[in-house]
Amino acid sequence: MSPKRLLLAAAIGVCGVFALVAAPRAVGATLVVGQKPTCEGVQFAKIQDAVNAASPGDTIQICPGVYAEQVTISKPLQLIGNNGAILRPSGVAANTTGLASGQSLAAILLVENTTDVTVRNVTVDGSDADINACAPDLVGVFFRNASGLLSRVAVRNAKLSSTLNGCASGSAILVQSGGGLTSAVSILESSIHDYQNNGITVNETGTQATIEGSFVTGLGPTTGAAQNGIQIGFGAQGTIRHNTVANHIWAPCVALDSCQATASDVLIFQSDGVSVNNNVVGVAQTGVAIVGNNAKVFDNQIYDSQIFDGVELIGDSNVAERNTISHSDQAGVFVAGNSNVVRDNVINEATFGVLKLAGSTGNFIAFNTFYDSPIKLRDPAAGGKKASPYR
Repeated sequence: MSPKRLLLAAAIGVCGVFALVAAPRAVGATLVVGQKPTCEGVQFAKIQDAVNAASPGDTIQICPGVYAEQVTISKPLQLIGNNGAILRPSGVAANTTGLASGQSLAAILLVENTTDVTVRNVTVDGSDADINACAPDLVGVFFRNASGLLSRVAVRNAKLSSTLNGCASGSAILVQSGGGLTSAVSILESSIHDYQNNGITVNETGTQATIEGSFVTGLGPTTGAAQNGIQIGFGAQGTIRHNTVANHIWAPCVALDSCQATASDVLIFQSDGVSVNNNVVGVAQTGVAIVGNNAKVFDNQIYDSQIFDGVELIGDSNVAERNTISHSDQAGVFVAGNSNVVRDNVINEATFGVLKLAGSTGNFIAFNTFYDSPIKLRDPAAGGKKASPYR
């Protein structure tokens, strides 16, 4: 909330001198949610009741405990948990829709049609969601045409039962815009794990995200949905930096020419100008997959890319530089497009250091260092690269 400013006029001598004096910023109320007598000052037993009663700019303090409810926020608020504040609803129900596909979604925490929402130190847990079909699609936290901050949150168990592991359901954090509206969300220093499909998904034109300092961990080899750790796609923009992302393997993908889908630690799909830097990513079929233009992939540590590549640049005018890439079953860097730059990377143990698709033009590939990579550069014929974006 912007501070109100009070204009005061003071006359000194015969000359009028005017000064701007800032009035104190209005401080919102703090509403306390919890159970008596373990938490002092309790006003509400349910988070949603406090949200409904709050005025824009208020803070909702959540005492330790398990809150078995879905929560919807549609006004500027701060949701601040004490250690041990867990949002874990039982029997999650559909409460919104996807803005691109219109599919039914069941979000544990839904933030929609508002700005300035902060969520800090809260665990969002889908363990008791009890969804028994592929629809509605389970989402941990959904910013829908909404903006704000997720800081030091934990989002876990956005997944269905093992019998439904083939469903494209279960995204831990989803940020999406539609209808000409916008969303801008920062996701900082958070823990995201045990999701079925994607860890963090940022989709659609008008959406902007900064994802920084977080740990995003997939399930490892899966036979159902092909997982991605962090995805920015379909016209969204953003920066992905200083994260640790690992453990995304689609088990049916065992050979280059037979994979119907692949799993990536970081996937940029049909989005341009995204920055991916200073991350540690590993144990995936592709470490960083760029399917777009003007991306910058730099200063990352990328390791153990199974079947495919450490970095894929599928598009034009992308840059991959100063990355350390270790153990890629196929290429350290794969290039399919024009005017891309691959330089100053250190590539250790790749079948091919750099694969540049035949017919790609104007690419600059130089000053890379190769170890244990018998073929530094090769121009292969066109082959299938099947990114698996979530929408």
